[in-house]
Amino acid sequence: MTAHSNHQIVLTAIGEDRSGIVSELTQLVSDCHCNIIDSRIAILGNEFTFIMLLSGDMSAISRIEHTLPTKAMELGLLTMMKRTASHNQGAFRAGYTLEYTGTDAPGTLSKVTRFFADNNIIICSLKSDTYDDEEAVMRMRCELEFNIPVEVDVDQFKISFEKLSHLLNVDYIFRRIR
Repeated sequence: MTAHSNHQIVLTAIGEDRSGIVSELTQLVSDCHCNIIDSRIAILGNEFTFIMLLSGDMSAISRIEHTLPTKAMELGLLTMMKRTASHNQGAFRAGYTLEYTGTDAPGTLSKVTRFFADNNIIICSLKSDTYDDEEAVMRMRCELEFNIPVEVDVDQFKISFEKLSHLLNVDYIFRRIR
């Protein structure tokens, strides 16, 4: 496949969690001659969620667009598709992960993501959840992956986040990953 003939589509599937769904969906992708470039699976409540970035030539992408709705009905899945193009990542200084934990409080994630937006940093990946600790106190944890643009001062960004972490009463760890 040449770069000019390579097309991409994002496919999202949501439905009741049960064994075999991943196998059925990946077989459909294979049968349509598409390639899975990236994917994520999560169980949210009782719901299975699967997001895939697929690539293929124009006929493969068209084939998945036409065959997925029927397969989704058979499997009891709600699906959505959107054609896209290869991600053009801008220049960045470094890639990091941020992991933070604290007592669960409404608005913490919103304030953290607002901090990133205000600093013109695009979040690449985010996972958050809550859990009960040993003392039955509801706690939250979050993992973000992001790239710091070249125009952002990394040290100043970290100092500013330190101040925010005190306000939000969260513990955190930054790790450089690239």
